[in-house]
Amino acid sequence: MQNALTRLLETRDWLMADGATGTNLFNMGLSSGEPPELWNTDKPDNIRKLYSLAVDAGSDIFLTNSFGGNASRLKLHDAQNRVRELNRVAAELGREVADKAGRPVVVAGSMGPTGEIMEPMGTLTHALAVEMFHEQAEGLKEGGADVLWVETISAPEEYAAAAEAAALAGMGWCGTMSFDTAGRTMMGMTSAQMAGMVEKLAHPPIAFGANCGVGAADLMRTILGFVAAGSERPIIAKGNAGIPRYHDGHIHYDGTPELMADYACLARDAGATIIGGCCGTMPEHLAAMHEALSTRPRGPRPTLEDISTRLGAFSSASDGTDGDGPAPRERRGRRR
Repeated sequence: MQNALTRLLETRDWLMADGATGTNLFNMGLSSGEPPELWNTDKPDNIRKLYSLAVDAGSDIFLTNSFGGNASRLKLHDAQNRVRELNRVAAELGREVADKAGRPVVVAGSMGPTGEIMEPMGTLTHALAVEMFHEQAEGLKEGGADVLWVETISAPEEYAAAAEAAALAGMGWCGTMSFDTAGRTMMGMTSAQMAGMVEKLAHPPIAFGANCGVGAADLMRTILGFVAAGSERPIIAKGNAGIPRYHDGHIHYDGTPELMADYACLARDAGATIIGGCCGTMPEHLAAMHEALSTRPRGPRPTLEDISTRLGAFSSASDGTDGDGPAPRERRGRRR
């Protein structure tokens, strides 16, 4: 299935994705608890600016402002009847920015988790999850998204439902999970298990990987887990800009542009093809990442010691793939 992303992947050995959505929008005045998706129609210039910040910093891919744009999440704000509209506009605004970039830029339609727990542990059925993701996907497709981008998923069942929805919409997609519990997702999945699951899907993603989680070091360990599993599919690394700290009434991520530049090159050398940032990643981080990826030569695949030395200590002794399961978190060392 040819699309803007697959065409770029044929000609490049790394692509840079974007950074944070929420962090950047909070800096523009978004209030805590306010759904960002409503800004697609209420403050479209702010969303154009969000996308442009990534493009101007060198991103080849940016995600639409539609992470929580499914019926379940929007119902919390009495906007469940606006799913298609809000997703369509999110993609339309992205299309405007990408088409003016003067170079190929991929508009990726962001689809985050429903916020509900799937059966048998919860009440969300497979059919309803597919229906919600499909509704969102159709809006993003109508607005001109090049691909769908499923992110921050914890449950394999929800990942599979999103894959089915992408197939129903006739869209290529990428999908990342969040490994934030000693190398596992909240629902217990390891990097090796995800790599195996991806290949069994009837409509597998163009690329897969990890986003968010604890910090850049932990995410890097997950990337090494994907590589060790032997997948030939492009791998996505989208790590947070350091660790969140509460300071002066707000959350601040302690990762510097220099640290994120190191992370970007380590991710590339580890085997990731699509590299970006997640929470806390600002335009200055992206610019430093792009400069480093463009100018620093490739190095050998980093070891765990290389990663912890340059990005800080891991938050747990185990990455989950050794069967030990979640381990107590170590105290984090100082960061460069």
